[in-house]
Amino acid sequence: MAESGAAADGLERKLATILSADVAAYSRLMAEDEERTLQTFRAHKEVFEKLVQLHRGRVFNTAGDAILAEFTSAVEAVRCATEIQAALRTRNDQLPSDRQVNFRIGVNLGDVMVQGTDLLGDGVNVAARLQGAAEPGGVCISGSVYDQVLNKLSLSFKPLGELNYKNLPQPVRTFAIAKVAGLGVLPSPARRHQLVSGWRVRPFVIAALILIAVGGVSWVRSHYARNRAEYAPTAGLPALQVDQRRIERDARRLARVNRRMTDAEALAAPGAGQVKPQRDPVSGATAAATPGEDPSGVYRGQMCYAAGGATEPAHCFEAQAVVLGNRISGEWPGRDPGVTIYLTGEVSRAGEVAIHMHSKRADGSSFAVSDLIGTVRDGRIDAKGSFRDGRGVTLNWSKN
Repeated sequence: MAESGAAADGLERKLATILSADVAAYSRLMAEDEERTLQTFRAHKEVFEKLVQLHRGRVFNTAGDAILAEFTSAVEAVRCATEIQAALRTRNDQLPSDRQVNFRIGVNLGDVMVQGTDLLGDGVNVAARLQGAAEPGGVCISGSVYDQVLNKLSLSFKPLGELNYKNLPQPVRTFAIAKVAGLGVLPSPARRHQLVSGWRVRPFVIAALILIAVGGVSWVRSHYARNRAEYAPTAGLPALQVDQRRIERDARRLARVNRRMTDAEALAAPGAGQVKPQRDPVSGATAAATPGEDPSGVYRGQMCYAAGGATEPAHCFEAQAVVLGNRISGEWPGRDPGVTIYLTGEVSRAGEVAIHMHSKRADGSSFAVSDLIGTVRDGRIDAKGSFRDGRGVTLNWSKN
Protein backbone atom coordinates (compact mmCIF):
# COMPACT_ATOMS: atom_id res chain seq x y z
CA MET A 1 0.00 0.00 0.00
CA ALA A 2 2.87 2.36 0.81
CA GLU A 3 4.44 1.80 -2.63
CA SER A 4 1.13 2.47 -4.35
CA GLY A 5 0.71 5.68 -2.39
CA ALA A 6 4.21 6.82 -3.35
CA ALA A 7 3.59 6.08 -7.00
CA ALA A 8 0.31 7.99 -6.85
CA ASP A 9 2.16 11.00 -5.47
CA GLY A 10 4.59 10.85 -8.39
CA LEU A 11 7.57 10.18 -6.10
CA GLU A 12 10.66 9.08 -8.01
CA ARG A 13 13.59 7.23 -6.43
CA LYS A 14 17.03 6.42 -7.79
CA LEU A 15 20.49 5.26 -6.77
CA ALA A 16 23.05 8.08 -6.75
CA THR A 17 26.44 9.00 -5.34
CA ILE A 18 26.13 12.12 -3.22
CA LEU A 19 28.99 14.50 -2.42
CA SER A 20 28.33 16.79 0.54
CA ALA A 21 30.69 19.63 1.48
CA ASP A 22 30.84 22.53 3.89
CA VAL A 23 33.45 24.97 5.18
CA ALA A 24 35.18 24.23 8.48
CA ALA A 25 35.02 27.12 11.00
CA TYR A 26 32.83 29.15 8.62
CA SER A 27 31.10 31.02 11.45
CA ARG A 28 34.42 32.14 12.93
CA LEU A 29 35.71 33.26 9.53
CA MET A 30 32.55 35.27 8.86
CA ALA A 31 32.58 36.84 12.33
CA GLU A 32 36.18 38.00 11.89
CA ASP A 33 35.92 39.34 8.32
CA GLU A 34 32.67 38.88 6.41
CA GLU A 35 33.66 40.49 3.11
CA ARG A 36 37.03 38.80 2.79
CA THR A 37 35.59 35.39 3.77
CA LEU A 38 32.78 35.70 1.25
CA GLN A 39 35.21 36.73 -1.49
CA THR A 40 37.43 33.71 -0.80
CA PHE A 41 34.47 31.36 -0.53
CA ARG A 42 33.06 32.48 -3.88
CA ALA A 43 36.42 31.92 -5.58
CA HIS A 44 36.72 28.44 -4.00
CA LYS A 45 33.14 27.61 -4.93
CA GLU A 46 33.85 28.46 -8.57
CA VAL A 47 36.75 25.98 -8.59
CA PHE A 48 34.57 23.42 -6.77
CA GLU A 49 31.73 23.65 -9.30
CA LYS A 50 34.11 23.55 -12.27
CA LEU A 51 35.65 20.28 -11.05
CA VAL A 52 32.20 18.79 -10.39
CA GLN A 53 31.29 19.57 -14.00
CA LEU A 54 34.59 18.11 -15.28
CA HIS A 55 33.70 14.84 -13.54
CA ARG A 56 30.18 14.73 -15.01
CA GLY A 57 28.49 15.66 -11.76
CA ARG A 58 25.73 18.15 -10.93
CA VAL A 59 25.42 20.59 -8.03
CA PHE A 60 21.79 20.24 -6.95
CA ASN A 61 21.64 22.28 -3.76
CA THR A 62 23.55 25.03 -1.98
CA ALA A 63 22.82 26.77 1.31
CA GLY A 64 25.26 29.16 2.93
CA ASP A 65 28.62 27.39 2.96
CA ALA A 66 27.14 23.95 2.14
CA ILE A 67 27.26 22.36 -1.33
CA LEU A 68 25.54 19.14 -2.46
CA ALA A 69 26.39 17.41 -5.74
CA GLU A 70 25.31 14.14 -7.36
CA PHE A 71 27.23 11.74 -9.60
CA THR A 72 26.18 8.65 -11.52
CA SER A 73 29.58 7.07 -10.76
CA ALA A 74 31.09 6.56 -7.30
CA VAL A 75 34.56 6.48 -8.89
CA GLU A 76 34.08 9.91 -10.48
CA ALA A 77 32.64 11.33 -7.26
CA VAL A 78 35.66 10.25 -5.20
CA ARG A 79 38.09 11.37 -7.89
CA CYS A 80 36.34 14.75 -7.95
CA ALA A 81 36.43 15.05 -4.14
CA THR A 82 40.18 14.44 -3.93
CA GLU A 83 40.94 16.83 -6.79
CA ILE A 84 38.79 19.53 -5.19
CA GLN A 85 40.80 19.27 -1.98
CA ALA A 86 44.11 19.32 -3.84
CA ALA A 87 43.07 22.33 -5.93
CA LEU A 88 41.75 24.32 -2.98
CA ARG A 89 44.86 23.52 -0.96
CA THR A 90 46.87 25.28 -3.68
CA ARG A 91 44.62 28.35 -3.43
CA ASN A 92 44.68 28.34 0.38
CA ASP A 93 48.48 28.35 0.31
CA GLN A 94 48.26 31.98 -0.84
CA LEU A 95 46.31 32.98 2.30
CA PRO A 96 47.29 33.40 5.97
CA SER A 97 46.61 30.21 7.94
CA ASP A 98 43.80 31.82 9.97
CA ARG A 99 42.03 33.01 6.78
CA GLN A 100 42.10 29.76 4.83
CA VAL A 101 38.73 28.40 3.69
CA ASN A 102 38.92 24.60 4.05
CA PHE A 103 36.13 22.32 2.90
CA ARG A 104 35.17 19.04 4.58
CA ILE A 105 33.75 16.48 2.14
CA GLY A 106 31.64 13.34 2.61
CA VAL A 107 30.67 10.91 -0.17
CA ASN A 108 27.92 8.28 0.02
CA LEU A 109 26.26 5.90 -2.44
CA GLY A 110 22.60 5.35 -1.60
CA ASP A 111 18.96 5.53 -2.56
CA VAL A 112 17.53 9.05 -2.85
CA MET A 113 14.19 10.66 -3.62
CA VAL A 114 13.86 13.09 -6.52
CA GLN A 115 11.94 16.32 -5.94
CA GLY A 116 12.29 18.55 -8.98
CA THR A 117 16.00 19.30 -9.28
CA ASP A 118 16.59 18.50 -5.60
CA LEU A 119 17.45 15.14 -3.99
CA LEU A 120 16.28 14.03 -0.54
CA GLY A 121 16.46 11.03 1.78
CA ASP A 122 18.91 8.94 3.77
CA GLY A 123 21.35 8.78 0.87
CA VAL A 124 21.86 12.54 1.20
CA ASN A 125 21.75 12.54 5.01
CA VAL A 126 24.53 9.94 5.29
CA ALA A 127 26.77 12.00 2.98
CA ALA A 128 26.19 15.06 5.21
CA ARG A 129 27.12 13.08 8.35
CA LEU A 130 30.28 11.74 6.69
CA GLN A 131 31.21 15.31 5.81
CA GLY A 132 30.98 16.19 9.50
CA ALA A 133 33.40 13.36 10.34
CA ALA A 134 36.02 14.58 7.83
CA GLU A 135 38.94 16.78 8.81
CA PRO A 136 39.22 20.28 7.25
CA GLY A 137 40.69 19.64 3.80
CA GLY A 138 39.84 15.93 4.06
CA VAL A 139 37.39 13.39 2.60
CA CYS A 140 35.37 10.65 4.31
CA ILE A 141 33.43 7.99 2.38
CA SER A 142 30.87 5.34 3.32
CA GLY A 143 31.40 1.61 3.04
CA SER A 144 29.13 1.50 -0.02
CA VAL A 145 31.45 3.94 -1.83
CA TYR A 146 34.58 2.15 -0.60
CA ASP A 147 33.30 -1.13 -2.09
CA GLN A 148 32.89 0.57 -5.48
CA VAL A 149 36.23 2.41 -5.69
CA LEU A 150 38.52 -0.21 -4.11
CA ASN A 151 41.22 -1.22 -6.64
CA LYS A 152 39.88 1.30 -9.17
CA LEU A 153 41.72 4.38 -7.88
CA SER A 154 45.24 4.86 -6.52
CA LEU A 155 44.21 5.81 -3.00
CA SER A 156 45.20 4.95 0.55
CA PHE A 157 42.33 4.56 3.01
CA LYS A 158 42.14 4.77 6.79
CA PRO A 159 39.28 2.63 8.19
CA LEU A 160 37.46 4.46 10.98
CA GLY A 161 35.14 1.56 11.81
CA GLU A 162 31.34 1.50 12.10
CA LEU A 163 30.40 4.93 13.40
CA ASN A 164 27.08 5.95 14.88
CA TYR A 165 25.85 9.31 13.51
CA LYS A 166 23.16 11.59 14.89
CA ASN A 167 19.63 10.77 13.65
CA LEU A 168 20.78 7.75 11.62
CA PRO A 169 19.29 4.45 12.85
CA GLN A 170 22.22 2.24 11.81
CA PRO A 171 25.99 2.69 12.17
CA VAL A 172 27.84 3.50 8.96
CA ARG A 173 31.10 1.90 7.81
CA THR A 174 33.37 4.91 7.45
CA PHE A 175 36.71 5.38 5.70
CA ALA A 176 38.95 8.45 5.44
CA ILE A 177 41.06 8.99 2.31
CA ALA A 178 44.60 9.35 3.65
CA LYS A 179 46.68 9.69 0.47
CA VAL A 180 46.09 10.16 -3.27
CA ALA A 181 48.67 9.17 -5.88
CA GLY A 182 49.77 12.34 -7.67
CA LEU A 183 47.97 14.68 -5.26
CA GLY A 184 49.59 13.83 -1.93
CA VAL A 185 48.38 13.41 1.65
CA LEU A 186 44.90 14.46 2.82
CA PRO A 187 44.09 15.21 6.46
CA SER A 188 42.31 12.29 8.12
CA PRO A 189 40.90 11.80 11.64
CA ALA A 190 42.35 9.33 14.12
CA ARG A 191 40.48 6.06 14.32
CA ARG A 192 38.24 5.96 17.35
CA HIS A 193 36.05 3.43 19.13
CA GLN A 194 32.49 4.52 19.71
CA LEU A 195 29.58 3.49 21.88
CA VAL A 196 26.57 2.59 19.77
CA SER A 197 23.00 3.09 20.94
CA GLY A 198 20.77 0.20 21.95
CA TRP A 199 22.29 -3.27 22.28
CA ARG A 200 24.77 -2.82 19.42
CA VAL A 201 27.61 -2.40 21.94
CA ARG A 202 30.92 -4.12 21.34
CA PRO A 203 31.72 -6.95 23.79
CA PHE A 204 34.93 -5.35 25.08
CA VAL A 205 32.94 -2.20 26.00
CA ILE A 206 30.48 -4.29 28.03
CA ALA A 207 33.40 -5.98 29.75
CA ALA A 208 34.97 -2.62 30.52
CA LEU A 209 31.74 -1.35 32.08
CA ILE A 210 31.45 -4.46 34.24
CA LEU A 211 35.02 -4.07 35.44
CA ILE A 212 34.39 -0.42 36.26
CA ALA A 213 31.36 -1.48 38.30
CA VAL A 214 33.47 -3.86 40.38
CA GLY A 215 36.39 -1.50 40.77
CA GLY A 216 38.51 -2.45 37.72
CA VAL A 217 39.59 1.11 37.04
CA SER A 218 43.25 0.19 36.63
CA TRP A 219 42.40 -2.23 33.79
CA VAL A 220 40.50 0.50 31.97
CA ARG A 221 43.44 2.87 32.27
CA SER A 222 45.89 0.35 30.85
CA HIS A 223 43.46 -0.52 28.02
CA TYR A 224 43.14 3.18 27.17
CA ALA A 225 46.94 3.58 27.17
CA ARG A 226 47.32 0.66 24.74
CA ASN A 227 44.73 2.19 22.39
CA ARG A 228 46.58 5.54 22.41
CA ALA A 229 49.86 3.84 21.58
CA GLU A 230 48.21 1.87 18.77
CA TYR A 231 46.41 4.69 17.02
CA ALA A 232 48.52 7.80 17.74
CA PRO A 233 51.03 7.20 14.87
CA THR A 234 48.25 7.42 12.26
CA ALA A 235 46.51 10.50 13.62
CA GLY A 236 47.25 13.48 11.41
CA LEU A 237 50.45 12.22 9.73
CA PRO A 238 52.50 15.09 11.23
CA ALA A 239 55.84 14.46 9.52
CA LEU A 240 54.43 14.67 6.00
CA GLN A 241 52.38 17.75 6.85
CA VAL A 242 55.50 19.60 8.04
CA ASP A 243 57.36 18.66 4.85
CA GLN A 244 54.41 19.76 2.76
CA ARG A 245 54.39 23.25 4.29
CA ARG A 246 58.09 23.63 3.49
CA ILE A 247 57.51 22.55 -0.11
CA GLU A 248 54.59 24.96 -0.42
CA ARG A 249 56.86 27.85 0.57
CA ASP A 250 59.36 26.71 -2.08
CA ALA A 251 56.55 26.59 -4.63
CA ARG A 252 55.45 30.16 -3.91
CA ARG A 253 59.04 31.41 -4.23
CA LEU A 254 59.39 29.59 -7.57
CA ALA A 255 56.10 31.07 -8.78
CA ARG A 256 57.43 34.60 -8.21
CA VAL A 257 60.62 33.76 -10.16
CA ASN A 258 58.58 32.31 -13.02
CA ARG A 259 56.39 35.39 -13.14
CA ARG A 260 59.45 37.64 -13.42
CA MET A 261 60.84 35.44 -16.20
CA THR A 262 57.53 35.50 -18.07
CA ASP A 263 57.25 39.29 -17.69
CA ALA A 264 60.81 39.75 -18.99
CA GLU A 265 60.07 37.58 -22.05
CA ALA A 266 56.87 39.50 -22.70
CA LEU A 267 58.69 42.84 -22.62
CA ALA A 268 61.28 41.56 -25.09
CA ALA A 269 58.63 40.26 -27.52
CA PRO A 270 57.15 42.36 -30.38
CA GLY A 271 54.09 44.31 -29.33
CA ALA A 272 55.04 44.06 -25.67
CA GLY A 273 53.11 46.22 -23.24
CA GLN A 274 49.87 46.18 -25.23
CA VAL A 275 48.10 43.66 -22.98
CA LYS A 276 48.63 43.39 -19.24
CA PRO A 277 47.76 40.19 -17.37
CA GLN A 278 44.86 40.37 -14.91
CA ARG A 279 45.32 39.18 -11.34
CA ASP A 280 43.13 36.91 -9.27
CA PRO A 281 41.44 39.05 -6.54
CA VAL A 282 41.90 36.30 -3.92
CA SER A 283 45.32 34.77 -4.55
CA GLY A 284 46.98 37.57 -6.50
CA ALA A 285 48.09 35.06 -9.16
CA THR A 286 48.27 36.06 -12.81
CA ALA A 287 45.15 35.13 -14.77
CA ALA A 288 45.20 32.03 -16.94
CA ALA A 289 46.74 31.00 -20.13
CA THR A 290 45.56 30.88 -23.71
CA PRO A 291 42.79 33.35 -24.71
CA GLY A 292 39.51 31.55 -25.37
CA GLU A 293 40.60 28.28 -23.73
CA ASP A 294 40.84 27.60 -20.01
CA PRO A 295 43.56 24.96 -19.42
CA SER A 296 42.17 24.03 -15.99
CA GLY A 297 41.78 20.33 -15.32
CA VAL A 298 43.59 17.15 -14.38
CA TYR A 299 46.39 16.02 -16.68
CA ARG A 300 47.80 12.48 -16.66
CA GLY A 301 50.39 10.60 -18.67
CA GLN A 302 53.99 9.48 -19.00
CA MET A 303 57.01 11.04 -17.35
CA CYS A 304 60.32 9.65 -18.61
CA TYR A 305 63.81 9.89 -17.14
CA ALA A 306 66.86 9.42 -19.38
CA ALA A 307 69.64 7.05 -18.35
CA GLY A 308 72.14 8.38 -15.83
CA GLY A 309 75.04 5.99 -16.20
CA ALA A 310 75.12 2.31 -15.36
CA THR A 311 73.35 2.76 -12.04
CA GLU A 312 70.40 4.81 -13.37
CA PRO A 313 68.69 3.14 -16.34
CA ALA A 314 66.14 5.04 -18.41
CA HIS A 315 62.56 4.51 -17.23
CA CYS A 316 59.03 5.95 -17.53
CA PHE A 317 56.10 6.05 -15.13
CA GLU A 318 52.54 7.40 -14.87
CA ALA A 319 52.00 10.70 -13.04
CA GLN A 320 49.44 13.48 -12.87
CA ALA A 321 48.96 17.11 -11.86
CA VAL A 322 46.17 19.66 -11.54
CA VAL A 323 46.09 22.89 -13.57
CA LEU A 324 43.93 25.71 -12.24
CA GLY A 325 44.19 28.98 -14.14
CA ASN A 326 47.90 29.66 -14.44
CA ARG A 327 49.02 27.31 -11.64
CA ILE A 328 50.10 23.66 -11.96
CA SER A 329 50.82 21.36 -9.02
CA GLY A 330 51.26 17.65 -8.39
CA GLU A 331 52.60 15.20 -5.83
CA TRP A 332 53.19 11.43 -5.89
CA PRO A 333 55.24 8.78 -4.07
CA GLY A 334 58.71 7.99 -5.41
CA ARG A 335 60.12 4.54 -6.15
CA ASP A 336 61.97 4.36 -2.82
CA PRO A 337 60.07 4.12 0.49
CA GLY A 338 59.55 7.44 2.24
CA VAL A 339 60.29 9.52 -0.87
CA THR A 340 57.75 11.98 -2.31
CA ILE A 341 58.08 13.83 -5.64
CA TYR A 342 56.70 17.39 -5.82
CA LEU A 343 55.85 19.33 -8.99
CA THR A 344 54.96 23.03 -9.20
CA GLY A 345 54.85 25.57 -12.00
CA GLU A 346 53.05 28.24 -13.95
CA VAL A 347 51.32 28.57 -17.32
CA SER A 348 51.83 31.83 -19.22
CA ARG A 349 49.12 33.66 -21.18
CA ALA A 350 50.68 32.29 -24.39
CA GLY A 351 50.28 28.69 -23.18
CA GLU A 352 53.92 28.17 -22.21
CA VAL A 353 54.61 26.20 -19.03
CA ALA A 354 57.59 26.32 -16.65
CA ILE A 355 57.78 23.36 -14.28
CA HIS A 356 59.99 22.65 -11.27
CA MET A 357 60.27 19.17 -9.73
CA HIS A 358 62.19 17.74 -6.82
CA SER A 359 62.10 14.68 -4.58
CA LYS A 360 62.04 14.81 -0.81
CA ARG A 361 62.98 12.16 1.73
CA ALA A 362 61.13 11.59 4.99
CA ASP A 363 63.92 13.39 6.87
CA GLY A 364 63.23 16.57 4.86
CA SER A 365 66.27 16.45 2.56
CA SER A 366 65.72 17.24 -1.14
CA PHE A 367 67.34 15.65 -4.18
CA ALA A 368 66.70 14.91 -7.89
CA VAL A 369 65.94 18.58 -8.72
CA SER A 370 64.83 19.28 -12.29
CA ASP A 371 63.34 22.11 -14.35
CA LEU A 372 61.23 21.69 -17.49
CA ILE A 373 59.87 24.07 -20.14
CA GLY A 374 57.04 23.27 -22.54
CA THR A 375 53.52 24.10 -23.69
CA VAL A 376 49.90 23.61 -22.63
CA ARG A 377 47.81 23.39 -25.80
CA ASP A 378 44.82 21.44 -27.12
CA GLY A 379 44.36 19.53 -23.89
CA ARG A 380 48.01 18.43 -23.64
CA ILE A 381 51.08 19.31 -21.60
CA ASP A 382 54.37 18.58 -23.37
CA ALA A 383 57.58 19.62 -21.62
CA LYS A 384 61.23 18.65 -21.41
CA GLY A 385 64.20 19.59 -19.28
CA SER A 386 66.98 18.09 -17.20
CA PHE A 387 68.15 17.27 -13.71
CA ARG A 388 71.06 19.16 -12.16
CA ASP A 389 73.40 16.33 -13.24
CA GLY A 390 72.36 16.82 -16.90
CA ARG A 391 70.12 13.75 -17.14
CA GLY A 392 67.11 14.46 -19.39
CA VAL A 393 63.47 14.33 -18.33
CA THR A 394 60.33 14.59 -20.52
CA LEU A 395 56.66 14.93 -19.71
CA ASN A 396 53.73 14.15 -22.04
CA TRP A 397 50.31 14.39 -20.41
CA SER A 398 46.73 14.61 -21.66
CA LYS A 399 43.78 16.32 -20.02
CA ASN A 400 41.15 13.97 -18.63
